[in-house]
Formats: sequence, structure tokens, C-alpha cells
Amino acid sequence: MTFHQFLLILRARLWLVLGTLAVVVGTTLLVSLVLPRQYTAQTALVVDAKSADPLLGGLLPAQMIPGYMATQVDILTSDRVAQRVVELLKMDQAPVIQAQWRDETDGEGSIKVWLAEALKKKLEVKPSRESNVITVAYEGSDPAFAAALANAFAQAYIDISLELKVEPARQYAKWFDGQTASLRADLEAAQKKLSEYQQSRGIIATDERLDVETARLAELSSQLSAAQAQRVDSRSREAQSARADSLPEVMQNGLIQSLKADLVRQQGLRDQLAGRYGDNHPERSRVEAEIANLHGRIAAETRRVISALGTTNRVNAQREVEIQAALDAQKQKVLDLKAERDQISVFQRDIENAQRAYDLVTQRLAQTSLESQTQQTNVVVLSPAVAPLKPSSPKLLLNAALSIFLGTLLGVGAALLLELMDQRVRGEDDLRLIDGLPLLGVIPASSKGGAYRPAAA
Repeated sequence: MTFHQFLLILRARLWLVLGTLAVVVGTTLLVSLVLPRQYTAQTALVVDAKSADPLLGGLLPAQMIPGYMATQVDILTSDRVAQRVVELLKMDQAPVIQAQWRDETDGEGSIKVWLAEALKKKLEVKPSRESNVITVAYEGSDPAFAAALANAFAQAYIDISLELKVEPARQYAKWFDGQTASLRADLEAAQKKLSEYQQSRGIIATDERLDVETARLAELSSQLSAAQAQRVDSRSREAQSARADSLPEVMQNGLIQSLKADLVRQQGLRDQLAGRYGDNHPERSRVEAEIANLHGRIAAETRRVISALGTTNRVNAQREVEIQAALDAQKQKVLDLKAERDQISVFQRDIENAQRAYDLVTQRLAQTSLESQTQQTNVVVLSPAVAPLKPSSPKLLLNAALSIFLGTLLGVGAALLLELMDQRVRGEDDLRLIDGLPLLGVIPASSKGGAYRPAAA
């Protein structure tokens, strides 16, 4: 079929096409006028996904924002939000709605669930592609009721979002509260062990006491070194007692030096008397006796000095033994104190670990407690829904345009279908399609606008 043949068919079946178009357009307009008017109320919500958490201070990563917005849309269209709308508007308490529920379900199931499913059918949620705005639209026959439902869905979504944030925090707070009591008991037990150990050992201050005992140990060590040096020195002097005249104690003794000086004078006097009077002179004999007495006194004083050196050596040896014993005892005492401090360090580490765990759980408990009591959410109503003045459906102009297109399409289809059922010759092209029928000429259309008639032999 050529386009010219198509136009000829439409021209021939024009009234059929126009009739079909008129029927479709008329029916569409009639139905649009008869259908009840529907009103769509819209409210806009802003979900601030990038803001910092007021308690934790964390930011949502940018790559997670699309998934976060999709989650918010799913929450908005969930049964929980729809059931909260039923609770907010107290729709389940209306006698008319209760009667409808009994008629449709015979009283089986929950009226809240039934109402929530019915409300979700006329709910439309549209997230913005390039922003954090979510549009909530609700369609209804009553504009005020549609606006109330749109606002109710927005409020229910805000409440449920807050509950989803608070409920886990409450559960964590309850769990941390239970852990706090256990950790507090562990901390008190560790502190009690340390206190009992200190009381049993009579320990008041560990570090200071150990420092004092260590200083005393160092002092005793110094004293022992000095005593050993003194003992070595006194023993060396005692060993030199055979050469008494060379001993410093003898040489520096004032009495011995005085006696020696007297001895020298008496010996000089004796020599004088021997030269003057001879060896048998009584005066010389007296001087000899005095010299002998001085020798005896010098020897006695020398022996006393040597004896004092032996006594000093024995005293130094005894003092060394005593200091050595005191040093050994002090060493053992310092070792015992170190062992006590090591044990106390173990107890203190247990206390520190218990304190650290207790502080951490206490901090988390305070944080989760604050989170469980928060009333702030990151969702804000940008523009609340108001009762629309114009209906959203039926749309006469759109329906009329669609009916014209559909009516034209149906009319053309009906004309073509009828033409196939009753084919007629409408031009020379149709004659050329008939085999064995020559075309002699074409009679042009009359001036009155009639169609031309082909003539065939």
C-alpha cells in the first residue's frame, strides 16, 4: 500500500475515523468529568546527611550518602511509619473505618496493619537526585485530609528515625550499666588485695621506704670499705711492731719523745761525770740509774703503744665484721623490700587495668546514655503540606490530548480494517494491481470536487 492509497482510504472512510475519534474523545471527557476529583498534597523534608554527630562528632563519608538517602526512602515507605501515621491521626478509633475493616476482613488481623497498607497505596516518595531533599506526596479526594496525611507521614518518619537512632543506644546503655557493676567489683577487689598485702607487711609508702633503705645500704657499704681500709692499715702497723722505733705512733708519741730527750740529757751528763770524776763516782751512778729508769719507761711506753696498735687492729677487725653483718642484713632487707614492691606493682597493675576498663565502660555508658536521651534528628521539614486548591486528577487537557491521539489511532485502524474486509478500487494504482486489466485512461475529477474515475477496457 502506497501513501497515496492510504490517503484515499482515509478520505473514503473519513466519517468512520471522525466518528471513532468523537466517540473516544467524548467518552474520555465524560469519564474525566464523572470521576471524583483527587488532590495531591506535598511536603518536603531535608535530610542533613553530612552534618557532624553532636555526640560522636563523626561525618558520613560522601560515598555512602546515596545509599543513606535510599535507606531513608525505604524507611519512609515502611509499614512502621504507616502504622505510626495511623496512631498519630487515631484513624483506628474511627467507627466508620472500623466498620469498613470488619466488612473487608471479617474482623481478622490488625486494623492498624490494614489501614497502613491502604495508606501506602496512595503515598509517593521522591528523593532528589542532586540534593538531600525528599518529597512526600499523598493523594486523596479531600484536600485537607491529603495535606494532613502528608504531614503525618513526615512527622512519623521523623519520629521513627529518632527511635531507630535511640533504641540501639538504650540497649547499649543497659548493657554498659550491667558491665559497670561487674567492673566496679573487680576494681574494688584489686584495691582490697593491695590494701591487705600492705597491712600484712606493714607497708605504708613503698617507693620512699625503699629509697631510704637503699641509701642506708650504700652508706653501710661505704663504712665497710672504710673499716676494711682501717683494718688493713692497723694490721700492717701491728706487723711492724718488731721495728718499734720506726712506727709513726711511737715516733709521734709526745711522752716517748720527752723521755728520749731526757735520756739524751742524762747520757750527756753521764759522759761529763765520767770524764770528770770517773766511773765509780756516786753522782755518775745516780745518772746511770736515771738512764736505766728512762730506758725502762721508754720501753714500757713503747710496749703500751704497740699494745694499743694490737687493740686497734682487733677493734677494726671486729668493727669490720659488725659492718659486714649489718651490710648483709641490709642487703636482705632491700631485697625483701624489692620483692614486696614487685608484688605491690603487680597489684597496682591489676588496679590500673581494672580502673582503665571501668573508666572506659563508664565513659561509654555516659555517651550511650546521652544518645538514648537525645531528641535531635538530622531530618527537618522544609515545607509542610497545605491543602491544594486545584485537583491533581483527572486532568482534562492531558486526557483530551491522549483521547485525541488514541481516537485518531483507533479510527485509522478501523478504516484500514474495514478496507481490508471490503476492498474497492480507489485509483489507478488499484487497477494496476489487477492482472490482465489494461488501463486506458483516467477521467479527472469534476469541478465540483468529485473524485476522478479511472476507465478500464
